[in-house]
Amino acid sequence: MMLLVKIMFLKTRKLLWKLNKKMAARKKAGRVAVRNKTKHPLARAVEKVAEIYQMTEAGILREDERIELIGGEIVPMSPKGRRHEILKTALSIYWARVLPSDLLFTTETTFWLREDTYLEPDFVFYPKAGGWDGLNAETARLVVEVSDSSLGYDLGTKAGLYAGFGIKELWVIDAVNLITYIHSKPGPDGYGDR
Repeated sequence: MMLLVKIMFLKTRKLLWKLNKKMAARKKAGRVAVRNKTKHPLARAVEKVAEIYQMTEAGILREDERIELIGGEIVPMSPKGRRHEILKTALSIYWARVLPSDLLFTTETTFWLREDTYLEPDFVFYPKAGGWDGLNAETARLVVEVSDSSLGYDLGTKAGLYAGFGIKELWVIDAVNLITYIHSKPGPDGYGDR
């Protein structure tokens, strides 16, 4: 399995290099998007993921609200920038073509880690045998976060959470500089290999 992940990584680096050249050309041509920073108006503690669904049904939260629930606290997510979306689309197309037959991946799913915690990673890779219904912290083979405006948060808070829940491998891809940070050997104090 690790060999397949390393091969996927090397091929992904080549794709990132090509995208970096395209982004540099757009920047030179003056076609770079400006990021929109917004704050979530609702920041309160909830007991369980079920409350998020109740709040959505009641119209307190929109269905497309970009939030995560961490230890019962609603945490707003950074807005997705243009680079994030370009890179995520390119990776989706690429990984769909080269993914080993025994694996699946899902994009931007609500990844329940505990009754009071869910995150929304950009990609989660997991065994085809268990399917989406079998997806949990133990079965996730790889989680990928594409970071545009949230690099520090993804490398710090989120990496600590993923490691604490035992996610085997985390890639944080810096969409601005096209650098991939690989984390493995999870433990209660973070990842052993970074």
